[in-house]
Amino acid sequence: MESYTQETNFFGKTNPEALAQKYGTPLYVYNEKKMRKQMRDVRDLLPHHRYTANYSIKTNSNLSILKIALEEGINADAMSPGEIFFLKKVGFPAEKIFYVSNNVSAEELQYAINEGVVISIDSISQLKLFGQINPGGRLSLRINPGIGAGHHEKVITAGKNTKFAVCLSEIPEALKVAKEYDLHIVGLNQHVGSLFMDPEPFLNAVKAFLDSVKYFDEVEFVDFGGGFGTSYKKLEGEQPFDIKAFSEQLEIIIDEWQKETGRDVLFKSEPGRYCVAESSVLLGRIHSVKKNYDREFVGTDIGMNVLMRPVLYDSWHDIEIYRDGAPVLSGPKGVYTVVGNVCETGDILAKNRELFTPKENDICCVLDAGAYGYSMCSNYNNRLRPAEVMIDLNGEDHLIRRRDTLEDLLRNFDF
Repeated sequence: MESYTQETNFFGKTNPEALAQKYGTPLYVYNEKKMRKQMRDVRDLLPHHRYTANYSIKTNSNLSILKIALEEGINADAMSPGEIFFLKKVGFPAEKIFYVSNNVSAEELQYAINEGVVISIDSISQLKLFGQINPGGRLSLRINPGIGAGHHEKVITAGKNTKFAVCLSEIPEALKVAKEYDLHIVGLNQHVGSLFMDPEPFLNAVKAFLDSVKYFDEVEFVDFGGGFGTSYKKLEGEQPFDIKAFSEQLEIIIDEWQKETGRDVLFKSEPGRYCVAESSVLLGRIHSVKKNYDREFVGTDIGMNVLMRPVLYDSWHDIEIYRDGAPVLSGPKGVYTVVGNVCETGDILAKNRELFTPKENDICCVLDAGAYGYSMCSNYNNRLRPAEVMIDLNGEDHLIRRRDTLEDLLRNFDF
């Protein structure tokens, strides 16, 4: 596959050059059809069980995207009062919001309690704090099953090297604290990590996690977490995460557990990036092509303030070059390092990539930018955060967040 965006008609009735001229660059572009398809995949993951999927707002908090998740029948998990506020703003009721807290203040816990959402607690000290401010309250306990998985050490959220969750050995102490404050542990949740393509570590963690349910008598739901994989190297032939096979394997494990225990609970998942990663591309303008000694550089306006993942995680994003509205699919090739416009040597989007020879004024199209793209944007170097555009089901483009203005940079100052 040489042009993923062309083959999938990603841009509908328009093209990258027209979008760049209309909205400016850099520019996040989303495809509603692809987004809804991914959300339906996770919504229907366990068709033979009581089940809900939670959209992880931290991946992308655009209000238009949250509305789509709500329309598709997906619940949501939040990691902050701001995320709870956003979810309620678009219509998510409290019972569809799961607040996954981590090292938070009493004020933050109280906010979530007042909003009526179920709270995940992930340490003994936080459990005591919750009990002190909300005796008799209902909560979910986050368990570390001892197994982690993910594409980078920074996103592995279970196992022996993570700050998250209560270890299996701490369960007796957690039960003791819960009894002291008359707390009701109505849910158990885990999250082993982000972006796994091989489901085996996740499935093994599920088995260990389900085994821990036996210690809790009041459990109403079990949340497996998520981190379902995205094929970031699709131009090299990487296959999509096989969600059908994954579903079948997961159902077998659940069936066996229910047969052994007789427990009837609601199952949940947190598919994370799977819902939105592949539904967006990031467009940037190429402003320079240069050679520094033996290295060829392509200079774009996609700085690390616009897309942080490559700098933070050494993440790979496929790149297509567009010229005059069409992908460049022929001609000479070269090996280039694609960089941004931020005053940092580490402001690198892609190292040593083989590309069809780019030219100034071409469009650099970065694939799979929908998750942890805009949500990690900043105004570093006092640069403006980009606009976001949705290609709707009819192929029409709509602005769903405007670009920052220079005046926005002054908004929070008493100046």
